[in-house]
Amino acid sequence: MVNARSESEREHRVVLWGATGHAKVLRESLRQRGMEVTALFDNDPNVQPPWPGACLCGGEEGFREWLQRGGDACWCLVAIGGHRGADRRRLQHFMQGHGLTPLTWVDPRASVATDAQLGPGSQVLMGASVGVEVRLGSAVIVNTNASVDHECELADGVHIAPGATLCGVVRVGRDTMIGAGAIVLPRKTIGTGSIVGAGAVVTRDLPDGVIAYGSPARVIRRISFSWEQRS
Repeated sequence: MVNARSESEREHRVVLWGATGHAKVLRESLRQRGMEVTALFDNDPNVQPPWPGACLCGGEEGFREWLQRGGDACWCLVAIGGHRGADRRRLQHFMQGHGLTPLTWVDPRASVATDAQLGPGSQVLMGASVGVEVRLGSAVIVNTNASVDHECELADGVHIAPGATLCGVVRVGRDTMIGAGAIVLPRKTIGTGSIVGAGAVVTRDLPDGVIAYGSPARVIRRISFSWEQRS
């Protein structure tokens, strides 16, 4: 009986990698469905606990020590936003390799079509909308009040920032970020590892590894790819 109760408790516990603002957002969202953040990990030694009483550990070494102490969670999420999809993917893979399961999370105040496909570790946050036949890869963030309309495809590590809108049949490559309030018109393709600036209006396809902003969005400069972004 004790073991069964303990296992049930673990099923409602999540660890987060990342201990700043996005962790606070996820914690509030998780609490809406009775989930508890039991520990946080961060590679920055200067980061302070994001809320009173938070169990904040170091990076990979702290994670391993937590496991050795009998880590009491089944689930994990990476609480890192911005243009850091490669980091999100890598850290999710690390935790998964140590026995935790990436949680596919939909805030109870979000709207997701019944036939949408959400990859492991993806997050659809408060007020966001994910339409019919949408496909989200692994470790994707559809942030607060963002909209991803019908038949869009978002590759692993994509971040759709707050208030951004993807019209129908948009394709977004791995680790790309669509900035806050940006609009991507229907049937456009955005390449891997790119950044679309806040408030931009994308009226044509964009290649891999660029920064684009404005209305209409124009390529401003190119971004050097890291090994993680290419893998």
